[in-house]
Amino acid sequence: MLLRRILAVLAASTATAAAVLAGPSPAAAQAATPASAAARAAAAANPVIVVAGLSTPALGYEPLAARLRADGFRVSIFQLPGLGLGDIADSARAFSAYVDQVRAATGAARVDLVAHSEGGLVSRYLIRNLGGGTKVGRYVSLGTPHYGTYVADIAKFLGLGSCLGIVACQQMTIGSSFLTALNDGEDTPGDVRWTAVRTLQDELVRPVDNATLADGATNVLIQSWCPLRLVGHLGLVLDGTTYTVVRGALTDSPVRPDCYAL
Repeated sequence: MLLRRILAVLAASTATAAAVLAGPSPAAAQAATPASAAARAAAAANPVIVVAGLSTPALGYEPLAARLRADGFRVSIFQLPGLGLGDIADSARAFSAYVDQVRAATGAARVDLVAHSEGGLVSRYLIRNLGGGTKVGRYVSLGTPHYGTYVADIAKFLGLGSCLGIVACQQMTIGSSFLTALNDGEDTPGDVRWTAVRTLQDELVRPVDNATLADGATNVLIQSWCPLRLVGHLGLVLDGTTYTVVRGALTDSPVRPDCYAL
């Protein structure tokens, strides 16, 4: 649960919490020339940035990045500053600089984003408020609490204060001033292809439909296609079926999840 993860992060070393960028450098987003035609097409597409979520270091997203690289995508990982405990707007400003670094290193006009949990809010803030609509081609969120989650209120319910004082957690509560401002107007601004993926078993985003977007976004509930598929919040990063949705979104393919993918 979110409270347990927050407490674990607070107990971690300050050196870990101070990390801002991790994973491959922007230059490393350029992959080697792939062999297959499909892989060559992926390599010619926009570079992909995997955007980490709350309290999860870049290493936790290497399995997803590895899948993308194996399919020929140029991939890097952005770890949220301070592991995402601080102001989401501040994280978005740091991310904006990173996006520009990747664009400069790869020569690409736009990048595609695959963002997990809080990373999806950071990415939306970039697009909506920091000029990212002209820099992002495709946006894919995985279990992002676009309209908040009542799990973020558990600390308050237990009498421990508002999210133990963690700003990002406070901003992800249902009805927070941050989310009210972010969701004021169109959910999907800019010339961006929007996809939002969610799962019924998400233990951190409740209700799970708060992980959807309106205004023309493609919303994918894994269990609508694969009723027996069990995928948790972190599982969205590791699950094979979810990956087939991500890959399809990055290639503008119809939504056809592979229910048997490992």
